[in-house]
Amino acid sequence: MSNSENNNVVPKVSSVGGDLEEACIALLQQLISIQSFSKEEDKTADAIEAFLKSKNITTNRLLNNIWCTNKFFDANKPSILLNSHHDTVKPNKQYKRDPFKPSIENGKLYGLGSNDAGGCLVSLIATFIHFYHQQNLQYNLVLAATAEEEISGKHGIELLLNNEDFINLSGDPKHPFRGWGCIVGEPTLMNMAVAEKGLLVLDCTAYGKAGHAAREEGDNAIYKAVKDIEWFRTFKFDKVSELLGPNKMNVTIINAGSQHNVVPSECKFTVDIRVNELYDFDEVIDIIKQNIQSEIAPRSLRLKSTNIALDHPLVKAGLELNRTCYGSPTISDKALMPFPALKIGPGDSARSHSADEFIFVDEIREGIELYIQILNKIIL
Repeated sequence: MSNSENNNVVPKVSSVGGDLEEACIALLQQLISIQSFSKEEDKTADAIEAFLKSKNITTNRLLNNIWCTNKFFDANKPSILLNSHHDTVKPNKQYKRDPFKPSIENGKLYGLGSNDAGGCLVSLIATFIHFYHQQNLQYNLVLAATAEEEISGKHGIELLLNNEDFINLSGDPKHPFRGWGCIVGEPTLMNMAVAEKGLLVLDCTAYGKAGHAAREEGDNAIYKAVKDIEWFRTFKFDKVSELLGPNKMNVTIINAGSQHNVVPSECKFTVDIRVNELYDFDEVIDIIKQNIQSEIAPRSLRLKSTNIALDHPLVKAGLELNRTCYGSPTISDKALMPFPALKIGPGDSARSHSADEFIFVDEIREGIELYIQILNKIIL
């Protein structure tokens, strides 16, 4: 079928036979056609579960998280987790295409979630199926298609990793799931994000005293906040990471005042802080408290900076395949994993959340091939 003939078609995934790559590309088209905003991923979870069952793979489900193990899972072996997410952000207002209408034109597969992270997800699914029936693997493989990644929600990978059924995948509490390493599927042009900045969001409040704007009354909270905001804009942290660079702080929201003639007694603002691996969150918070007047309240301390050792076998396998290493400024579910995780996948992070999002079909094929080659060096 030509690209133009295929533009408006959402193919049904065959339950038997067929080329694995083409079946997974068809699965991605199916997923694009289903609205799957964070916390609303039930229908894409249904589709992923049905696809895996069509390949005679036993699946497990926790809310909108789908997971499964290789056929010859051995409780005495450690496991490699293959993980990506199937939720999406909402399409931005600059979309000219229907975000839920997959189309292939000039080798590009368009649609919401195609690049972030549908291409990665279906590539990992294809990789898992490739190894599913193989015996005597050195490591188990565990596939997890998870929810709420785009909002760093608590009902996605975090819920799964703390679930008793998942921890005891073998059914034997004496041999729980042992995460030796993880491949996190995110668009990286199939290069290796070996480190990732953590995310610390602070809600700050500057306090003053209300008064009438026409008289010399009150203590303007906005002016106090401005001094603190200027500190956030100009302060430089001493320790700079070779992979992740310096910590970065940006004031992204500000709210104050009730009407034009009242001096505001409060000014609230929010700071987005991206933290490298050389600082823990408590250290960053202590530095901030020493330098500003405003009261601060961290929203969460969950999304810490992570890195995987450059001599970890997953990284070494990638290096042998001429993949480069870098530090990623963006957060992913990697931040929630208590074991080494390598972020790598087809597609380009620069396309994520953009209007008329797309991934090259050949990028998906390359992703499947490289994922398989990486694991071939480790598990066979």
